[in-house]
Amino acid sequence: MPKDNPNGGGIGASPKRREDVRFLTGAGNYTDDINVNGQAYVHFLRADVAHATINSIDTSAAAEMPGVVKIFTGADFAEVGGIPCGWGVTDRHGNPQQEPRHPIIADGTIRHVGEIVAAVVADTLEQARDAAEAIELDLSDKPAVVNMAAALAEDATKVHEDLTSNLCYDWVFGNDDDDAVQAAFDSAAHVTTLELVNNRLVANPMEPRVAIGDYSRGTDEYTLHTTSQNPHVIRLLMCAFVLGLPEHKVRVVAPDVGGGFGSKIFHYAEEAFCTHAAKACGRAVKWTSTRSEAFISDAHGRDHVTKIELALDADNNFTALRTNTMANMGAYLSTFSTSVPSYLHGTLMAGNYKTPIVQVNVKTVFTNTVPVDAYRGAGRPEATYQLERVIDKAARELGADPIALRRQNFITEFPYETPVALTYDTGDYVATMDKLEEVADVAGFAARRAESEKNGKLRGFGVNCYIEACGIAPSNIVGMLGARAGLYDAATVRVNATGSISVMVGAHSHGQGHETSFPQVVADMIGIDENMVDIVHGDTGRVPFGMGTYGSRSIAVCGSAMVRATEKIISKAKKIAAHLMEASDADIELKDGQFTVAGTDKSVAWGDVCLTAYVPHNYPLEELEPGLEETAFYDPANFTYPAGAYACEVEVDPDTGKVTIERFAAADDFGNIINPMIVDGQVHGGLGQGIGQALLENAAYDEDGQLLSASYMDYAMPRADDVPFYQVDHSCQTPCTHNPLGVKGCGEAGAIGSPPAVVNAVIDALQSGGKNVTHIDMPLSPSRVWTAMNG
Repeated sequence: MPKDNPNGGGIGASPKRREDVRFLTGAGNYTDDINVNGQAYVHFLRADVAHATINSIDTSAAAEMPGVVKIFTGADFAEVGGIPCGWGVTDRHGNPQQEPRHPIIADGTIRHVGEIVAAVVADTLEQARDAAEAIELDLSDKPAVVNMAAALAEDATKVHEDLTSNLCYDWVFGNDDDDAVQAAFDSAAHVTTLELVNNRLVANPMEPRVAIGDYSRGTDEYTLHTTSQNPHVIRLLMCAFVLGLPEHKVRVVAPDVGGGFGSKIFHYAEEAFCTHAAKACGRAVKWTSTRSEAFISDAHGRDHVTKIELALDADNNFTALRTNTMANMGAYLSTFSTSVPSYLHGTLMAGNYKTPIVQVNVKTVFTNTVPVDAYRGAGRPEATYQLERVIDKAARELGADPIALRRQNFITEFPYETPVALTYDTGDYVATMDKLEEVADVAGFAARRAESEKNGKLRGFGVNCYIEACGIAPSNIVGMLGARAGLYDAATVRVNATGSISVMVGAHSHGQGHETSFPQVVADMIGIDENMVDIVHGDTGRVPFGMGTYGSRSIAVCGSAMVRATEKIISKAKKIAAHLMEASDADIELKDGQFTVAGTDKSVAWGDVCLTAYVPHNYPLEELEPGLEETAFYDPANFTYPAGAYACEVEVDPDTGKVTIERFAAADDFGNIINPMIVDGQVHGGLGQGIGQALLENAAYDEDGQLLSASYMDYAMPRADDVPFYQVDHSCQTPCTHNPLGVKGCGEAGAIGSPPAVVNAVIDALQSGGKNVTHIDMPLSPSRVWTAMNG
């Protein structure tokens, strides 16, 4: 919805990202660029076994080594809280989830490779590392529990001895009447069953995690610089649950952050440690993760094992869907871990389809592995993969066209209440599929397949539809579902006397382009150049409050708070303008940065009104106080529901099993678009990560709990030649009905919709070549594909 704003691009335009200038020229200010005078450095001694009892830790030799300031063990944190979980789930029997203590440093038992066993603070990082090597550990190894099914066996070794079992919770959602669900399957004309794996992933943002804790004796105040997606939440959790500090005495700053993808949402032990150690050592304490540390300390993603069943009637209408999933929690509960396989996953199992009966069962399991939490999409990719793979398999079993089968079962009337507790406010799945068929040139596929066959390759076409719930919904509703914090957001708009504007937002930008797109919104509302608008974020000392950036919520939630605050600004500015022009404020109009009296040629410029607000000689102070600054909080009425349809074309080499993606098309409905260029970039990035999951990435453990893919030598990140040029379209716009911008969120869609499209395309290629292959688990490496082709 581009607007004709002579002072700037406004909503719907694509100005270049202003933040890229400093990033591309090396002028960014990342946490590792920050150094505090007199700072010390910490090196964490991490466990190299997955499960063991710590009999003793001898730090005496290490403490005498040069430069050592202090050595910490679990005993030093016995009196502080553990890292909290921010979401509680009640199981099918009405019982709360099992929630073990998550210590900052191992409390007598090691539970995963990479867990902190001791921490050495020294004058230099090299001295800290040398001293850590001198620490002597006396351990008694215990059996590692890695496989989820084995972990649930009655005789399994428990990850936490104080729990009753390795089951965190057994959760049922949707239709909980087992007999009614079974009756639907018994009466079905056809049932398709599929067992599949959502492979475990490591997020691998470009910038590893960093934390610098500092303490001022003079003011009794702490400052934590950290690579975080939500500094206010880090402060809240650390103060209220871990260290027990007064919140007004703690400042958390997240400066430029080089990517997150979910892995930097969570409160980590290293952040609490550096904050605590700064006071204990009397010096600032800095930690910078290595890439090797990141693999065994950053929260991992996905790791579900699922059996899914789809029932259809004689006319190929979907009648029932049932899933049973085991979801890996790892050794401890990370900040949002329990919400991902439950309410962020189960609520999306209806997908784009009017299936009347849906039942979702999830068993979450503790294992001796790195904790698992939200990763780009967080539950929605897992749900979409299950659903879109079983629909494709059903189409092949029935001899139906995969696109036609989906079209037949689309939801077409809105609002629509799903059987899994969501209400889709709007959408047009038929239109997105129409657009996909156009953009993907479905009509030309047969000719492209024939050309591939001439070259000895198997060509396949795969399609996928998705819907996601994002822009996380009302605090009272998510609170009832287990969220232990409100999920609103806030913005403060401060107009300076010269008319420029500073906007303090609770959302955090770590690649999303907020510094470009947010000013477009404010500038468009007022009619000024967006270069007059500056965005301030990532600092609890400067921003009133905010819940951070994740779940594609920035523009839908924080952007809406920004709109509400700007509306307050405009309302007050109109009163000032009315006084200046001796008119009623009800008659004042604002357009293109000019206030006018309706029906007259009287006008006053935006800048003049702003100056008057701060130099109030010309309006009555008894009616209007000086200044022009407003704050607004926004709590969304519902999730937003982006949706789309994706198509992938692959070539498979029958001699090697290598899969090459030849074409990829995405048709998305994101509601109103603020900056199309940024939206394209978000989709491109998500598609790349989804393709990485489908073909390359896998965090694999051996039976002893050792991470086999613990570096880029073994963990295959997608490179430029692994992805194609994309055809991306987001012209199918059904605006969200319940936020003032009509936006839906676009940051995760690509990662949600791409994995099943890729896998569906590979299966299609193999079946077209006469191979009786119905499923291959991700990642579809050459060896897996070759093995499947050759029985």
